Order: sequence, then structure tokens, then C-alpha cells
Amino acid sequence: MMMRCAAGIAALLLCSASLARADDVTLTARDGSVEVSGNLLGYDGEFYRVDTDYGTLTLDGSGVICAGPGCPDLTAYVAEFTLSGAPAMGAVLIPSLLESFAARNGFSVRRVMNSDDRFLYELSERSTGAPAARITFNLNSSDEGFADLIADEADIALSLREVSAQEAALARTGDLGDLTAPGRSRIVALDALVPLVSVSNPISRIDMADLAAVFAGEITTWAALGGDDEPIELHLRAEDAGVTQAFESRVLAEYGKTLMEGITRHSTNAELADAVAANPFALGMGSFSEPGNAAALTVTGPCSFATEASVTSIKTEDYPLTAPLFAYLPARRLPRVAREFLRYVASPAAQPVIRRAGFVDQFPAAIPFRNQGARFANAIDRAGSEIDLEELQRLVRSLAGHSRLTVTFRFERGSTSLDAQSRSNVALLAEALERGVFDDRTLVFVGFSDGDGPASINRRISRTRAGAVRDAVRAAARTVDPGRLTLNTEAFGEAMPMACDEVPWGRQVNRRVEVWLK
Repeated sequence: MMMRCAAGIAALLLCSASLARADDVTLTARDGSVEVSGNLLGYDGEFYRVDTDYGTLTLDGSGVICAGPGCPDLTAYVAEFTLSGAPAMGAVLIPSLLESFAARNGFSVRRVMNSDDRFLYELSERSTGAPAARITFNLNSSDEGFADLIADEADIALSLREVSAQEAALARTGDLGDLTAPGRSRIVALDALVPLVSVSNPISRIDMADLAAVFAGEITTWAALGGDDEPIELHLRAEDAGVTQAFESRVLAEYGKTLMEGITRHSTNAELADAVAANPFALGMGSFSEPGNAAALTVTGPCSFATEASVTSIKTEDYPLTAPLFAYLPARRLPRVAREFLRYVASPAAQPVIRRAGFVDQFPAAIPFRNQGARFANAIDRAGSEIDLEELQRLVRSLAGHSRLTVTFRFERGSTSLDAQSRSNVALLAEALERGVFDDRTLVFVGFSDGDGPASINRRISRTRAGAVRDAVRAAARTVDPGRLTLNTEAFGEAMPMACDEVPWGRQVNRRVEVWLK
């Protein structure tokens, strides 16, 4: 098969333009049977990616010979890739992970600064000094990260939120395919949205509905929240910041509200936290990772449930405003160094680096049964007419002697599909099983539900979900010897609510599958 410029005026014009490009190549099979000509889009050290008249083709470099001005120097190949997006991820977290990755893999590192938001990392072989990779950082916003990825100006988009429907639609019109598909994103670390006030402010908690009403301009004084009769001064990040967009979609939209005008805006989380800490009448939406000297408010619901942002509540998603930090990837292969770096980010070795950078890691931790008192008290206090003493006793007896893992599985709104953090948890738990972390132990996947509908049906639904999550983890742990551990299921339906069923976010928090270890 021969792929060459076809005859015709339009094709001749195309050929003329193509021949003028410096990155023209012809790739010929080593037996001479196939020849492909086109514009070289990239070479990752293993595969060529070529724009031809037949579309973008990816060819194994070991099977072809490259000719033309665009051919790379195979003896001096240097991997290059670009990260673009959220400064909250790219300023400290990703560089810290990259430097740790380099140290573990025999690379020396040099950082070349153009500015605080544009810089370059050069990785070289420590033994020979030969350059191995150049990684460019363009730190702007989650919006810009997706825009650069869609425009093929970045290889990895760093985002504080999931891809929007509009961005996903734009990606599908080009070569990016479906950015919402499995494998197109990674969760690098966890963070959370937190309401921040000055430590001199007497308020310690805020209802989620009141929080929305404040930023919509419907509540204007602290007196309405139990504080002094002083006006509330509001602070937010810039409009295109992922923190702001997540707050609008997960809090304001939840209550059908929109942001009021005149809110003071900030370019960084640290700047926002400093401004709030210095003003006793300020209220800002910041991040758990950068509270500065401000105090984070506990979030409450209409039935007096209260959840404080903590490492444990963020890992378990019991805190309703948990915010995963995403890396979105193209449909094409990344250079080997980039792929190895992404594998490292998800490994146990990277989790201490994530914690030192101020974020919440995803490594499973165990919460002893004796530390679950408040949750069991809630189960007793909120038991409806269909949850009798016998069922509560069954709950306690079944879980006594177990520890709850921080790996919890929750579902997309109005769906049986796992949410983004839970999809990541499937891979994390499967990887731990493959490493033998839970050998000779019993894992119990325990299903819970919201309180809508009859308790018997909710118990049956929660059992089905527990079984589905267990099966997903078992399928992902492909190398595990089934004889090395026991995976069981249990279900208690609506018996242990985490939040109020009166609000949609409360029902979503209640629909979950926990993992208990014995």
C-alpha cells in the first residue's frame, strides 16, 4: 500500500504546502511494503504520530525507517510534553512530585524560570548527563488548561474540576475523543472547598443553604447567622478559577441561586485566605490545602448534621465539598517518561510527597471501630419508623471488630455510575490488593442508601451496589490470588445516614458503599 499526494489541483496545492514544511517525513516499512508520507506531529521515543491525507496515523518506530527533514534524531531523543492549567496544582504539587519522581529514577533536575506561571523542567540522565525530558508548565486556570488541551497546545490539562459538557463536546469535534471516558483523566490528589472566616469571628459553622444565600446576596449580615449585626464582606477567587466554578456548580446551583455582584476577587488561594484572616467580617470560599491564618467553618445541613473538613472526611467523601484534583490526558500516547510519571503519581511512594505539599493523599487508611461513635449515635438518633432496634443491633454486631477504610464509593447524581473520586478508588484499592496489603484479611463492602422509599427496598438496592463495587474492585485486581483474601458484602440501607435526605446533596452523601477491614 502506498500513501502519497493524489492528483488534482487541490491535492497539488496541499502537496506544495506540505513539502514546504520542515517537519515532513516519509516512514517506510523495513520490508518496503508500506510507505506513509505526511507531517510529523510527534515522536514519543517509541511511536511516530503523522498527519497524512488519510488522517492522523500512529506507527511503531521499531518497524519503520524515517526519511525527510522532520525525522527526529533517534540517538539523541528528548521527550517533551506540556502541562497547562490550575496554578494550585502546578505551582507546588506537580513540581514536588516531578522532583521526587526524578530522584527515584536516576534523573537530575534543572528548573528554568521564565515567570511564576511559565517555567520549564529539564531532566537529564544522572549517570551520563544526557538530556532525557523537557517538561513545560503553563499555569493559568482550569479553563485555559482544557482550552490548551483541546487546541493541542498542551499534553496534560491540570484542573480543579471535572471537564464541562461544553468542553467535552468541543474535544469530541477534534482528535481528542471523549474526555469523560475511563482512562482519560487521573486524580492526582484531593482537596476541598471550605468556607473561611477570621479567627476573631465567633461563627464556627454554617448551613449549606445559608452559604448559598449569602453569596447570592440574600443574607447580608452576620446577625442572620448568629453573629454580630455587621455586614458580611464576601471574597472569592477569579471567575475562571476552578475553586469558584466548583463552588457555583456544587453549592449555588444546588439551591437554584447565582452569585451576587460586587464580590472581592483574588488571584490565588493564599491571597484570599490572607484577606479573610485580616477582616473579622469577611467570608470567603477557599481551599482546605491553603487556609492560611483563616479558620474553616463546619458545614451543616437542615437536620443538624455537621461535617468538618479533615483529611479523613475528605478521603471518605463524607465532607460534601471534597474536590479532587484532575489531570486530563489526550487520546494519543504520551512519551514514556510522562506515562511513567503518571504511574508514579498514583503509587504509594508518591503519597507522602502529596501530603508534604499540603494536599490530601488517596492512600487507604483505617479508622478504628471505637472512633465511629458519632456515626453510630447518628444512626440511633435518625432511625425512622422502619429502622428498628433489631436492625441497629445487627449493624453494630456486624461491624464490631472491624476498621473502616477511608476508601468509600459514591455515585454520580441520579445515576448508578461511580463518581470520579470513587472510580479512582477502584484502581487504588485494586492496586493495594495486588501488592498484598490485605492478604489473609477480610474486606467487607457495606452498602448504604438514602431514606427515600421503603426500607426493605433501600436495603436491597444498597446490597446490589455493594456487590457491584466489590466485583469492580475484584475485576481491576487482575493479578490477585483469590485464595489470599476474602471479599464479602453487607447492606444496611438507610440505617446510618451521613446527611439529611431533605436536600439533594444529602441524599448523594448517604448513597455509598463503605469498605470495612477485619
